[in-house]
Amino acid sequence: MLLELNSRADITLDLYERVAWRGHGVRFGPSAVQRMMECRNEFLNLIDNDPSVTIYGVTTGYGHHANRRLEGEARRIHARMPPRACVAAFGRPVPDRVARGIVLARLANFVEGHAAVTPALAGEVAALLSRGPLPELALSGQGGAGEILWAGPLFAELAEGFALGEKDALSLVNGSPAASALIADAALAMRRRLDLVERVFALSVEAIKAPLEAYDAVFESLWGDPHEADALRRLRLLLRDAGGERRSYQAPVSYRILPRVIGQFRRVIAQAEEIADSSLQSVTDNPLFVRPNADHPHGRVLSNGGYHNARAYPALDNLAAACVDLCILAERHTTKLLDGRYSLLPDQLQRGDGHIGILGFVQVGYAEEARRLAQRTFLPGSEAGGFGQNDVGALTGLAWQSQEEVGRCLDAALAMLAAIGSQALFVTEREAPPELAATLAAIRDQFPPVIRSQTFAAQLAALMTRFRAGIYDVQESP
Repeated sequence: MLLELNSRADITLDLYERVAWRGHGVRFGPSAVQRMMECRNEFLNLIDNDPSVTIYGVTTGYGHHANRRLEGEARRIHARMPPRACVAAFGRPVPDRVARGIVLARLANFVEGHAAVTPALAGEVAALLSRGPLPELALSGQGGAGEILWAGPLFAELAEGFALGEKDALSLVNGSPAASALIADAALAMRRRLDLVERVFALSVEAIKAPLEAYDAVFESLWGDPHEADALRRLRLLLRDAGGERRSYQAPVSYRILPRVIGQFRRVIAQAEEIADSSLQSVTDNPLFVRPNADHPHGRVLSNGGYHNARAYPALDNLAAACVDLCILAERHTTKLLDGRYSLLPDQLQRGDGHIGILGFVQVGYAEEARRLAQRTFLPGSEAGGFGQNDVGALTGLAWQSQEEVGRCLDAALAMLAAIGSQALFVTEREAPPELAATLAAIRDQFPPVIRSQTFAAQLAALMTRFRAGIYDVQESP
C-alpha cells in the first residue's frame, strides 16, 4: 500500500511506523508534485538570473573547496557528479527498518520544495521504499559533520543512474534524516518495551505479596506528575483482583518506588516521541531554498546548520539511562525474591534441588553491562579532528547503538525476573492476577517451573527472544 505525502505534516511517528517497521511505501500527492515543480523552476531562475549569488555546492565547490567559484558549464559538470565519496563508512549494519526510516525522513526536505529538487528525483527517492531491500548501511564509522556518510550509501546508486542537475546531489545527502530515523526508531521500540516492563514488574509485586498501598490513586495528585500518574494507574490495572493475602508491613524500597521509576521511563519515551515527530517534519537541508516573496523576489538560498539535530542524541541517552535504572531495579527485585528473609517465600524458591538462585548472579552481570553501555554522548572534542569546514561531528549513531544495547540488557533482566516471579507463584501455589494470567502463561511456555536440577541458559534465552519478538516483530505490508 502506498501512503500519500502532500506536506511535511504528513510525516508523523505513526506514518514512520507504517513505512519503516511495517513495510508500506509512499508517493507524493498532486499538490506536493506541483509545489516541488514550482520551487525547482524558481530556484533555477534565481541562479540563472543573479550571477552574483553564492550557493554552497552549486556555484561553489564542496567542503574545503567552498571558496572556489563555479560558473556556466563548470557548474553543470559539477552538478552531475554523484556522491560516490560519501560511501565510506563500513562495519556493523543498521537494521533495514532504520534504513527505511532514513529514506522516509529524507522526504521532509523535498515535499514542500525546500530542497529545490525536481519531482522526478523526489519520486525516485520515495520509490526506493517499494523496491525491495535497501543497500546495507553501516552503523560504525559515522563520525562526520552532517549525515553524508549515512545518506551516501542509500542514494549513491540512484544518483548514478539519474540525470542530476544543480543542487540535486547535495540534496540527496545533506540534512539530518538519520537522526530523525534513529530517535523515531528508539521511541517506537521503547514504547513497545514499556508494556513488557510494567507487566513483569507487576508480576514481581504479586510474587512477593507486596502491599498495594504504594500504588494508591491518592499519589496521582500528591506527586503531581502525569507520567507517574500513568504508571500508578497501569500498575493498579495489572494488579486488579490480586490475591488478598499480602505482607502486613511495607515492601522493600525497590517495590515502593516502582511508579516513580517507571514514570521516568514513560517520561523519556514521551520526550523521545515528541522529538521524533518534530524531527521527522523538520526541514534540514543545507543550503536551503526559500521561495520568493516581496522582500526577495527571486527567492533565497541559505547556508545553515539544520543538519545538526542537537535534540536527538540527548534523548537517546535519556532512554538508555532509564533502562539502566530498570535493569538495576530488576536485579534488586530478584535478590529480594530469592531471599526468604525479605520475600517471606522459600529461600531460593526451590522445588526439589533446582538451584534457581544462580539467576541472581546473571542479573548482576546484565545490570553492570547496561550501566557501562549507557555513557553520555557529547560533541566530539578537538582531539577528534575534522576535515575542511567539517569541524564538529554528530555521534547520534553511537547514542542509538547504546540505547539499543541497553534495551537488550533490560530484556534479559526482565526475562530473569519473570522466571523468578513465575517460580515464586508456583512454589506458593498461587495464580497470577487476571490481567497477568496470559503473561504468566507466556513466560511458562518458555521457562516452565523448576522442579529439579537443570540448566537455565537455553530457556532464559528463549524467553528473552519471546519478549523481544513482542517488541520488534511486526506484520509486514502485503
